[in-house]
Amino acid sequence: MPMNTERTQAYGRVVKTLEDLGPTKLQLAELDRVRNAADTLIFASGIDETREAMADIDSLAEHLVASDRWSDERAKQLVDDLLACGPVTAVG
Repeated sequence: MPMNTERTQAYGRVVKTLEDLGPTKLQLAELDRVRNAADTLIFASGIDETREAMADIDSLAEHLVASDRWSDERAKQLVDDLLACGPVTAVG
């Protein structure tokens, strides 16, 4: 799928989240995981390329919530923003 405004805006939201919360709420390895997922998703041309990255981010988000480091809402927002970085596929 081609790059579009929605994908680039979502990528910007992820970068802003990392800048705002990253250093105090994420360990270095976790920051790298989010950055790698965002880069994978923004440059992906198809959904198959995104599966592993999103599985890792889902796992990270669950861990952050379970360990009371992030709220469920914050983790969901990050996952949603990362999903929006990826290629959009038609449903139906």
